[in-house]
Amino acid sequence: MSMSNDDVLIRLRYALDIKNTDMVEIFKLGGIEVTKEEVLKMLTKSKNSYGNEADNDSDLAENEDEVKCSKTMLESFLNGFITFKRGKQEPKPGQLDKQPMASKSQESVNNLILKKLKIALALTSEDMLDILEEVGVIVTKGELSALLRKEGHKNYKECGDRYARNFLKGLAVKYRG
Repeated sequence: MSMSNDDVLIRLRYALDIKNTDMVEIFKLGGIEVTKEEVLKMLTKSKNSYGNEADNDSDLAENEDEVKCSKTMLESFLNGFITFKRGKQEPKPGQLDKQPMASKSQESVNNLILKKLKIALALTSEDMLDILEEVGVIVTKGELSALLRKEGHKNYKECGDRYARNFLKGLAVKYRG
């Protein structure tokens, strides 16, 4: 079963103990304006988030004030998180001011999560291997390197939900004790 973008946001917020006001600020840094109320709605697990995706009318009535986190929103959040943790970086001459959105498939969102968190938290590959090992996932340096590659690279490997989920769990262990 794949993780939804909302699920990623919930896990990330928990793992790194990010305050709601900071969540709003991080989205803003990533170029998306959201209110604290909208953030709270994204962070609320819907009753059918683990059930089947088929919506019937009774579900719609209950979930009308639910806010879903789209891929673009998640990527903007991750970009904003890098800025939040590391400060705004001035674009180099000839470089675009705004980073183009990279994610294409849901799987590549997982790769993106690993890459962007590695940058935001200034983690080395060794740190990432330790975080995964902390929750019982053993990954070789080569495997991790393949997960961090750009989509289309000959050694690129799609990151499955298991790695992404365990990485977020490992962050919770590392940052929350």
